[in-house]
Amino acid sequence: MIELEGVPELIDPVMVAAFEGWNDAGDAASAAVAHLEKEWKGEVFAALDAEDYYDFQVNRPTVWLDNGVRKITWPTTRLSVVRVGGDKPRDLVLVRGIEPSMRWRTFCNELLGFAHELGVELVVILGALLGDTPHTRPVPISGTTSDADLARRMDLEETKYEGPTGIVGVLQEACTHAGVPAVSLWAAVPHYVSQPPNPKASLALLNRLEDLIDIRVPLGELPEDARAWQVGVDQLAAEDSEVAEYVQTLEEARDTADLPEASGEAIAREFERYLRRRDTPGGRSRPGKPPRAGDDEDPPQGPGPGPGAGPGAGSED
Repeated sequence: MIELEGVPELIDPVMVAAFEGWNDAGDAASAAVAHLEKEWKGEVFAALDAEDYYDFQVNRPTVWLDNGVRKITWPTTRLSVVRVGGDKPRDLVLVRGIEPSMRWRTFCNELLGFAHELGVELVVILGALLGDTPHTRPVPISGTTSDADLARRMDLEETKYEGPTGIVGVLQEACTHAGVPAVSLWAAVPHYVSQPPNPKASLALLNRLEDLIDIRVPLGELPEDARAWQVGVDQLAAEDSEVAEYVQTLEEARDTADLPEASGEAIAREFERYLRRRDTPGGRSRPGKPPRAGDDEDPPQGPGPGPGAGPGAGSED
């Protein structure tokens, strides 16, 4: 039995998780959860025992000085809770850590034990993968689930992936077997600029999370960081003619694939999102200024990249 002292009774709690490592291209997913912790001042209430799940030769502890006293920070997974205000307040249980080195089934069962004790109604796991997607276009976000009914109700894809998986896929299946509704949101990161950070991909994940669970996330400096990131990659690409030509090829392929999305229904859906958010503090759109096609601040969600797009390509779950 997990006893959670000091954690108040939660309101419609949703667990949002991300793990550094194989499922976190450009650190986009873990950075998105870190942003939620920072903006809502999440308070850590639990941490998994590092000895149980991590190989310290793979994920080494770090030494630091606290007023001249040497201390060690061990790699682990921590849980914090934040309350989202508004007309319909609700709580988020944030899970952020490193993909474990061992005992994955026990790891997932321990997280599900916390979810059960806290009354979590939905688990959302964020991930990021490398794909054949241009940095100049909105970040493709795919939402998947193993639950056919949940896929219909939340406009998600029912997962058909087969192949190697990471902790995101294992945790989602553990949720399914435990009867806990679970969703994975995947951001596609350009494989030619995979080094972290990637604030544009983090922003896209948070946009999709907003729509999925009907919350409003204070974005702070993230939109400006995303614009600065794209400008920087633009400059790097312009300095290499082969890279510039390759990016143009990806743009043409992406634009062709996105043509079916230019429907009246898709446009209406995006405009409704804009109207919901225009008066939100810290939102992306300014009053009186409708979104523009291809606006990076509030990108429409397109299909994820296809298989073979690089290491980790293709949604796992």
